[in-house]
Amino acid sequence: MKELLEKLYHHETLQRAETHQLMLEIAQGKYNEASLASFLTVFRMRPILPEELMGFRDGLLELAEPMDFGKVESIDIVGTGGDRKNTFNISTLSAVVVAGAGYKVTKHGSYSVSSACGSSNVLEYLGYEFTNKKSVLNRQLEEANLCFLHAPVFHPAMKAVVPVRRAMAVKTFFNILGPLVNPVQPKYNFFGVYDNSIGRLYQYVMQESGRKFNIIYAMDGYDEISLTGKFKIFSEKGEEVLEPNQIGLQQTKAEDLFGGNTVPDAAKIFVNILEGNGSQSQNEVIYANAGLAIQLMNPNLTTEEAITQAKESLKSKKALQTLKKITNS
Repeated sequence: MKELLEKLYHHETLQRAETHQLMLEIAQGKYNEASLASFLTVFRMRPILPEELMGFRDGLLELAEPMDFGKVESIDIVGTGGDRKNTFNISTLSAVVVAGAGYKVTKHGSYSVSSACGSSNVLEYLGYEFTNKKSVLNRQLEEANLCFLHAPVFHPAMKAVVPVRRAMAVKTFFNILGPLVNPVQPKYNFFGVYDNSIGRLYQYVMQESGRKFNIIYAMDGYDEISLTGKFKIFSEKGEEVLEPNQIGLQQTKAEDLFGGNTVPDAAKIFVNILEGNGSQSQNEVIYANAGLAIQLMNPNLTTEEAITQAKESLKSKKALQTLKKITNS
């Protein structure tokens, strides 16, 4: 670690093989918390480069608990977190709505580090039991079109850095890394990022992977389609900037997306929306994210048609039934 830190302090970059090996060593507990904090701090001071990120990703995937659902084509809908906007759980709700619309969702997520409530926090509070048992997850995917892969269960290598990340309580490159290391490595990926440069970084990494993807960056800093203003979509085709009215939805205000200050607050909002009691702003943000995720999986649909499928999933309570199936299984 000392040698690598010296390289980084002198503004040198690391090779993919170096960061791959470093991740393996971090997982083995070779470095103390002070060294890890110093290392994470370097990448707060300068951007992580594609080759460096791919090496860390390679290492985590090598160490991950394997999970393969065969020929099932699924999607992950996940944001990096770290935008510090304290919204309700938009990506998780969107995943439930997409599953309610009949699409397979293998969602990857974890506890929150820099906000009140992450996907794992809210699902655990609502009764979802984390597991890496393929039989359980496969049954959920078959019966509910949705299963949840709790990152700490599948990535024991992450355990070494959790105390440091919690102590730092700021976004680190592990926020960036998380969405890229879904152990399923699904065919479709709907990612949210909190920074334009990270959108381009993801675009490069995902093009190298050969998987289908949309990367969302709300241009006022949200890691999802917030409808609070313009948003950008990065894909294999390039970049596109859209406004809410271009996808047939209203612009929202930041305060309309507030997610509560505690996990119980967040869970109450989560269930309230699925039960059909969400505000227009809450619902439309879900329609936007779920709709465009549906369109990624089914490109023959127009944006309007895909959003209509998302609306039907929520309004018919199919999404609510999806949640009940996985929390009661």
